[in-house]
Amino acid sequence: MIYLVTDPDGRPLVGNIAAWPAGAPTQSTWLSFALERRAGDRVEIHPARGRLFIIPGGYRLLVGRDISDAAAFRSQIRSTLLWAGLIALGVGVIGGTVMGRNLLRRVEQVNRTSERVMAGNLSDRVPLRGTSDEFDQLAANLNRMLDQIERLMTAMREVTDDVAHDLKTPLSRLRTRLEQALIEPAAASGQSEAIRAAIDEADRLLATFNALLSIAELESGARCDQTEPVNLSEIARSAAELYDPVAEERGFVLSVKTEPDVTIRGDRHLLSQALANLLDNALKYAGGGEIEVRVSSSDGRAVLDVADHGPGVPEADRESVFDRFVRLEPSRTTPGNGLGLSLVRAIVRRHDGIVTLQDNRPGLRARLEFTMLAS
Repeated sequence: MIYLVTDPDGRPLVGNIAAWPAGAPTQSTWLSFALERRAGDRVEIHPARGRLFIIPGGYRLLVGRDISDAAAFRSQIRSTLLWAGLIALGVGVIGGTVMGRNLLRRVEQVNRTSERVMAGNLSDRVPLRGTSDEFDQLAANLNRMLDQIERLMTAMREVTDDVAHDLKTPLSRLRTRLEQALIEPAAASGQSEAIRAAIDEADRLLATFNALLSIAELESGARCDQTEPVNLSEIARSAAELYDPVAEERGFVLSVKTEPDVTIRGDRHLLSQALANLLDNALKYAGGGEIEVRVSSSDGRAVLDVADHGPGVPEADRESVFDRFVRLEPSRTTPGNGLGLSLVRAIVRRHDGIVTLQDNRPGLRARLEFTMLAS
């Protein structure tokens, strides 16, 4: 603290400073001034801040304090903030440069992988770093997309091969029979037989293409508005009535067990076609015994089962048999085109349902599940 009392003429009377500050006013006010302090053999100038009072008799009183420590502290704070800002700026620039290069490097990895995939290397994948950051998540999603594309391309190649294999034989037979009909005399019975056989082959080829077109139409979402409340129990009984003579002729016993009023929203014709395909497969591959058609409900789901006691389908193949042209018979001599279960799956998906193949111990159980309408 500093203080000084002077007479009206400014001569010091008492205080801890030697003289009245130069330039100080003569009326009561706040003022800032420079204060001389002796430190050993040198004089230091310190900033000071005080209040001037005029007391009776014209005497003047100055009370204040040395603010050099506060000024030094403020200067130190300013210097610290300045250096901290410069350091933060430097770190930010360096960090931003490093992060930017790292991001560009990872983007470049995605670009290189995309170029290799476009060049035909479908097995290439974007490398993961295991950091679980946004780029790793993006890379994982891209890899899953590439996995799906590779599966689809592989399936397309397999379908093309299967189409070529399945159509080559009937087309060759069709051509042979047409040639035979051309060679035979017009009045010969062999010509009529060859023409009928050629028509049968043409019908089988048309059935194959119609099945492919139906699957494509269902998977594209067509006919989505052709729905109505459908009673699955009625469809099961109608199909059993239609297939009962065929089953009896082939040595099967066809039984139907249904619950009343198991109703869903769907297309009656498509659902009947799906059930017919399942019954065709059972009659074709089960060999004999009982075929059971059951309609039930559970937890708001309508369930349609077709079960037989044949050789069944190995568990490892229960998903692949739904693909187009997939047939578990290596010789492919049994009549059929490998599209029946593909069409069933397309119809079930069209109705937002689920189709699964299960072990019937022994035999196979094909289960179709749909959302049941509230009664």
